Formats: sequence, C-alpha cells, structure tokens
Amino acid sequence: MRDALKHYTFSFLFMAACLGLAGWYGFQSTGTVTGMAQVLWIVFVLSILEISLSFDNAVVNASVLKEMDEVWQRRFLTWGIAFAVFGMRIVFPLAIVALAAGIGPVQAVELSLGNPAEYERIVSSAHVGIAGFGGAFLAMVGLKFFFDQDKEVHWVRWIEEQLSKFAALPAAEIALLLLIMWGISNVLPAAEALTFLIAGILGLVTFIAVEGLNTILEISEEKKRIAGAAVRSGLGGFLYLNVLDASFSFDGVIGAFALSNNMVIIALGLSIGAMFVRSMTIHLVRQGTLAQYRFLEHGAFWAIIALGGIMLASARWHIPETITGVIGALLIGLSLWWSVRFNKRHPDAATVESDIERATHR
Repeated sequence: MRDALKHYTFSFLFMAACLGLAGWYGFQSTGTVTGMAQVLWIVFVLSILEISLSFDNAVVNASVLKEMDEVWQRRFLTWGIAFAVFGMRIVFPLAIVALAAGIGPVQAVELSLGNPAEYERIVSSAHVGIAGFGGAFLAMVGLKFFFDQDKEVHWVRWIEEQLSKFAALPAAEIALLLLIMWGISNVLPAAEALTFLIAGILGLVTFIAVEGLNTILEISEEKKRIAGAAVRSGLGGFLYLNVLDASFSFDGVIGAFALSNNMVIIALGLSIGAMFVRSMTIHLVRQGTLAQYRFLEHGAFWAIIALGGIMLASARWHIPETITGVIGALLIGLSLWWSVRFNKRHPDAATVESDIERATHR
C-alpha cells in the first residue's frame, strides 16, 4: 500500500496547494466563509469529474509510456503536465473565446474574469467544432487498436475478431469513421454540419499526422540501432500522448461549465484531476499492471471509442458527462474483472505481448 501511495505524493501536495488557492480565491471574491466553502466544493467535484472521465486515458498513457525510456517518461510527467494543466485547462478555453469573439488574449482573460456568463456562452458555442475534432481523434485511437490484423488477444471476441479481419482492408477504420461523421452531420443544421465535418476531418488528419511522425521517428531510430547506436528517444510517443491528452481534456473543459463558469475555479479543479491522472499513469507503468491484467487495455480502448462516439453525438444531442464517466468506468471495471477471472483459470499462462505496442509503434 505504501509503495502504491508514493506515486501519488506529489499529486496530493499539488491538490493541497490548489485547494489552498481555491479557498483564498473564494474568500477574496465572495467575502464570506460560506462562499469559500462553495468554491472549495466545486473545485473538489471538478477534480473527481476529471479523474472519472480520464482513467481510460491513464491506461492508454501507460501503454505507450512503458515503451519510452526514463528520460522521456520524466519529460512527459513534467513538460506534459505543464501542457495539460496550463495549455488545455487555461489557454485552450481562452483561445476559443479570442477566436470566436475576434478579441485579443488580454481581452479574453478580462472577459473570463469580468463577465463569466458571456465567457461560458462563447466557449459553449464552439462545442460543435470541439466535438467533431476531439471525437474523431479519439475514435481513431480506439478503432486503430482493434483494426489490427496481428492482434492475437481478444476480450469481446465476437466483435474484436471481426474487426481484426476487416483490418485487411486498407483504411477500413477511416471509412467507418467518415460514414459515422456524415450520418451525424445530416441531422445538424447546414452551418453546423459544415463546421462539424471540417473539424472532424481535421481531427482525423491530426491523428494520421501524429501516427506518420511516430513511424518516421521509429524508422530513423531503427536505422541507428542497426548501425550499432543505442537510441531510444521516445519523441514520437511523447507527441502522441500530448495530443491524446488534449483530446481527452475537451469534454472535461466543456462539461466543467455545468458546475461553474469561473475560469479560475475550472482551472484549479481540472488541474487537480489532470495531476492525479499522471500519477495513475506512472503507477500503472511502475507496477506492471497492464501485463498482469490481460484485458485491461481492451476495456480502456472500448471506453475511448465510447467517449469518441459520445463526443461526436454531442454535436447534436446533449449527453451528461456523468453518463460518459459511468460508461468508461463500467467498461474498464468489466475488463479488469474479466482479467482477474482469466488469471484464476489460467494461472500458468504466459504474459502475452501487449497489443498496444503494435497499435501505436508499428
């Protein structure tokens, strides 16, 4: 237990610091202890929301991170957290407001602090584009895992085996995603449909670009290995993880406005959650959890597909974040239970090669 908790020491310290700032901000802005308590409660709930929506993110992060050397692991946990906390939880919403309202970054900050209701309205108005981009990227991440001819381990066998067979068709997962996007766009107003399709295509192109860059870097490193050089930078995985993190944070940022439209409160709450997701990632890597539980990755990737589908559908229909979190937790919980059951029935089974190694490092 103590060994497990050591991975979360910094996260608890970070949480204490953020809650301290939240308490100070709440008292300064409201002038009452009751107001301070309300701010603290919202920050705490936001952190739980972020963790519940991002546990599958931690599993996927661990799958990629375990193939990176310690230098790039540390960079992901330091540079990556700066990007996740500062970039996606603070700069991203401000950038949306600045672009949508045609104002500068300073005016966007002033708007978020001085007129939070208008700030929320502008960010929410960009939801169709965010849903298209983030949903398409996440859906591709999940589909890529299952559309794999070399995949040997199957959890939901009757579905996963068929998807693995369809992987023989070039770009089958891309065709499937484009058909889904086209279907959703047909139930949107014309202007929103165009925005949705453009954003979705950009999300798809971003996924292909990151995959392509990762492949180029791996080929370059492989040539150096053949020449006798010891090279294992992990730059491709680092870039992939940060783009993936950004896509996961979209729904959390938008969903946070259901609890508060104050930029400071949202940033503090989501930042705590993001830090604990990083701690969960390193915990999974250090403890070798993915190797111990055969189907855990499968559950995480099914949860990613579900999240991507929900994000795409949310361009037309409002879907509460609670449902997203429950679906993700249910899928991961079932895959974990299934893994434990498999281990009991096959105690001597050798640990198989992780499918994600092929899905993200081919």
